[in-house]
Amino acid sequence: MVSLPDITPFRRRLDELDAQIRSPSFFTNARAAADVTREHQRLGILLADHTALQKTQADLVEMRGLLRDSSGDAGLRELAEAEIPELEKRAEELHAAVLRQMIPPEATDSRNTVVEIRAGTGGEEAALFAATLTRMYQRYCEARRWTIEPMGSSPSERGGFREISFLVRGQDVYRQLKFESGVHRVQRVPSTEANGRIHTSTVTVAVLAEAEEVDVHIDPQDLEITVQRASGPGGQGVNTTDSAVRIIHKPTGLMVFCADGRSQIKNKASAMSVLRARLLQRKQDEEQAKYAAQRKTQIGTGDRSERIRTYNFPQSRLTDHRIGLTLHSLAQVIEGAIDPVIEALQKADMERKLAELTGQPYDMKRSASGGADDED
Repeated sequence: MVSLPDITPFRRRLDELDAQIRSPSFFTNARAAADVTREHQRLGILLADHTALQKTQADLVEMRGLLRDSSGDAGLRELAEAEIPELEKRAEELHAAVLRQMIPPEATDSRNTVVEIRAGTGGEEAALFAATLTRMYQRYCEARRWTIEPMGSSPSERGGFREISFLVRGQDVYRQLKFESGVHRVQRVPSTEANGRIHTSTVTVAVLAEAEEVDVHIDPQDLEITVQRASGPGGQGVNTTDSAVRIIHKPTGLMVFCADGRSQIKNKASAMSVLRARLLQRKQDEEQAKYAAQRKTQIGTGDRSERIRTYNFPQSRLTDHRIGLTLHSLAQVIEGAIDPVIEALQKADMERKLAELTGQPYDMKRSASGGADDED
């Protein structure tokens, strides 16, 4: 069993939080108070489990001593023999729980999330697959009772999307979707293919935690904002008013266009939300890149040029290349049943963080339970 890191820093941090909570001005900032309260609760559970683990380990030592004592009472030895397996199981569970709780949650995990999907290589087939992925994610969100708000789209001629973005509101949205960022590859026979040949296309997915104004400072002088008439599907009201908004962030060159709503004000607010999310992601990517250079394995590098997954329709196979996970249930996944993939990615990420916490070696692909990486 891996040794636990020193518990002392966690005790000190809990004492600091206790002092903050006792402060008369604690509830002045409701958001900060909520963050402190959540951390205090997490650390309280961590220390309670650590205490329970110490007691269980002490009971194990006592029972093993009774079992070894050949001169002792036979009844007590029999009791010890019966108790030891249960105590060992309990100690193992508590040990794992303490380790997990020592990993601090990411600040963005509870955030609402902007999802951006863009057709990559493959022309119209890529646009059609972008629509397939959009439907898959939206069905997944609907099953979890999350709210989906359209933010912008550019339809293709045959009913696909050259690009589409939407905001998802709900509990722990970013925590569930954050590993979906990257290049998704599809292998299938397009509906337009007369000879039954399999085509390979790609779609890029970006999952961005919704940023708050305190996360990213945007100088109004750095923005170029223009309005124009929306075009394409959307109804007569949308197409006859100057409601579409384009924002360019001059220092970075990032451009956001939003035209889904009739209201220019609403479209501007949506565009600013997307811009803040992209700037926050850019900031996080820069910090992550410095750390990633020191890592040999990782799930989320922030590099969206990396191909993360293949959807092979002829063989009904999904392969996540980051963790070597292969599932032969593609039809269900495409209908929104992506929990097995998300749970495997979360498990691999947790194991990587535990390995870093304890200084143990870690093989990311061996952590997946779905088998080897099937390359085509």
